Amino acid sequence: MKNTRFLIQLVLVCFWAIVSQSSFAQSFKWAPDGESFYQSNKSGIVQQNIMDESETLVIPAELLTPAGESPLAVRDFTFSEDGKKVLIYTNTKRVWRLDTQGDYWVLDLNSKKLQQVGKGLPESSLRFAKLSPDAEKVAYVSEFNLYVEDLNSGEITALTTDGTRKLINGTFDWAYEEEFACRDGFQWSPDGKRISFWQLDAEKIKDYDMINFTDSVYSEVIPVEYPTVGESPSPARIGVIELANQNLTWLAIPGDPQQHYLPRMEWNSDDFLLVQQLNRKQNHSKIFGVDVVDNAVELISEEQDEAWIDVLSTWENVYSLTYRHEFKWLNDNKEFLWLSDKDGWRHLYRIGLDGKETLITKGDFDVMNLVHFDEKKNVVYFHATPENATQKYLFRTKLDGKGEVERVSPANQVGTHNYTISPSGTLAMHQFQSHTVKPMVEWISLPKHQPLDKEKGIDANMASNQVDSNVEFFKVTLADGTEMDGWMVKPSNFDPKQIYPVVFFVYTEPWGANVKDTYGVGRNRLYTGDMAQDGYIYISLDNRGTPAPKGRAWRKSIYRKIGRLNISDQAEAAKQIVAWDFVDPERVGVWGWSGGGSATLNLMFQYPEIYKTGISIAAVANQMTYDNIYQERYMGLPQENPEDFIAGSPITHAKNLEGNLLYIHGTGDDNVHYNNAEMLVNELIKHGKLFQFMPYPNRSHSISEGEGTNAHLSKLYTEYLRKNVPPGGKTVKIENK
Repeated sequence: MKNTRFLIQLVLVCFWAIVSQSSFAQSFKWAPDGESFYQSNKSGIVQQNIMDESETLVIPAELLTPAGESPLAVRDFTFSEDGKKVLIYTNTKRVWRLDTQGDYWVLDLNSKKLQQVGKGLPESSLRFAKLSPDAEKVAYVSEFNLYVEDLNSGEITALTTDGTRKLINGTFDWAYEEEFACRDGFQWSPDGKRISFWQLDAEKIKDYDMINFTDSVYSEVIPVEYPTVGESPSPARIGVIELANQNLTWLAIPGDPQQHYLPRMEWNSDDFLLVQQLNRKQNHSKIFGVDVVDNAVELISEEQDEAWIDVLSTWENVYSLTYRHEFKWLNDNKEFLWLSDKDGWRHLYRIGLDGKETLITKGDFDVMNLVHFDEKKNVVYFHATPENATQKYLFRTKLDGKGEVERVSPANQVGTHNYTISPSGTLAMHQFQSHTVKPMVEWISLPKHQPLDKEKGIDANMASNQVDSNVEFFKVTLADGTEMDGWMVKPSNFDPKQIYPVVFFVYTEPWGANVKDTYGVGRNRLYTGDMAQDGYIYISLDNRGTPAPKGRAWRKSIYRKIGRLNISDQAEAAKQIVAWDFVDPERVGVWGWSGGGSATLNLMFQYPEIYKTGISIAAVANQMTYDNIYQERYMGLPQENPEDFIAGSPITHAKNLEGNLLYIHGTGDDNVHYNNAEMLVNELIKHGKLFQFMPYPNRSHSISEGEGTNAHLSKLYTEYLRKNVPPGGKTVKIENK
């Protein structure tokens, strides 16, 4: 029974890691021995041994219970370096995408003392608390200021006092958080004598005012500092505080802070920091080394690109609560690992503090993400998919760059793999799924990729996890030779002699690919019922510019062409599909959310002869309304090429609407602002175009808040689709000639 419970817990952890990656890092933490991991549950914090599947209650819930209260609801936890204290994160509140604000408690495992951190500060106001290396202090941010607290005396010292909503210490503004995944904005030095932190000055950034009309008889204005495309970035600088005397030094990073970004910073040693700087166009990256004692700055490495340089990729778990930009250090911190597509493919390099570079991975494939490396064994593991861009596998090669690339994932397991490798590199949690196999998990040993328990392994249980899938993967070749991957779900009772309606699901922009060989692909979560049973053909295609692992040229060909290249690729492919014998050209629908909503509008407006009905949700109707980091990265500066922004914006082409359009937007969307909706509605009215519009009061970009919202949205979506793209097959009448 114990072993069964262990496996069930593991499956649940891995399933939710697959479905919602952001939950994974908080619920699973490797123990120092590399053969066990920690998890929190109702009983407290437990340690699960992988080899014998035993469970040890390390911290019972009683120790996590403040006097006279219920046990703390553990959202996250961190052990001190010596393992004698644990920092508990609880009572959390959402800030933009994630619940990065809450309360913190420290439990001393020797004395059993549980103490709250930041007493006297507002409830649920603490962010990113971290124990000092000696675990005698804890630092955190509250209401835009940085604090350090002595755990023995309880004394709290404000390290900054000038913080406001517009002058941000130790964390970031909306744009940095959304587009660089920068949330945690301070770090302890390795010796615990200093703290480095970001400060962002958003004083010159205009507010976008969201308005709440529903919770009071008077409207409430909710301002968000939001730099739209064309506006200068929030100036950022990095300070270092000496804790002994609270002396503050601002690092002498060269350049105009209003024309660059600082997305990455990390200590290399007690008095040496590395900082990444990006120019405003994000096509020139510099890595500086800073001696914080002398405030001496040296350029270590730089890279330029004709399009842009990625700080993040969609292959990383950037929406994890614990995601950090981290340098991976080698050779006693004299070198670090770095990913770049400078040679046409995203490859792994090792870069020395002297600037010398060594290419580690070689070949015509993209390294999707780094999984594990081991200097002593001279090995590095990474995810890649050289032969099929819809899948993902584990590979390895030699860390010194002198080895051949070798696939580790079993050849018979065709689909999508994810690995979490232990610190020792000898064990790994292996997850596998495909469109025909439910998510499965096993523990394996490395380097031979052998299941620890063959009877519970993936191979032994593959048959019982197979599902009948009606998803077909296919390819469309465009006139210029471009090959697009797609998936298709045909009607359940498909008759090739009949014609059926087709619905396209689109995203199309550089932050998302839809065509992946995973379980559940081809499902439409908004549709009430079964599209296949009702008689729809459901299709999705990935165009150039989407983050498929097909090399730099594929991904960056969309530079300055969002709203044009992605749209023409989709339309050309759709034109071929609509010509298939079993597709009804009069019943063609398209829908998408966010960037997919924008694509839906552009497809409806630019190619009305193909797309007859569209459902657009949370769309950017005017590219000039979106944030500067995202839009300028992919489109350049509107001061230099305004024609590209105009040509790519749906609002420019709204006058061409001919078909049926359902347009949906949340009025409380802090990401794609509601003014997009009103601008587009105004333009459609101007040209006498009839359409259906549904605003959701105070709902964010996800349109998920409020009682009944999800059900309402699904019903609205489904009924509109059924009415305007009637389901079911039709027999084609053959006329006598």
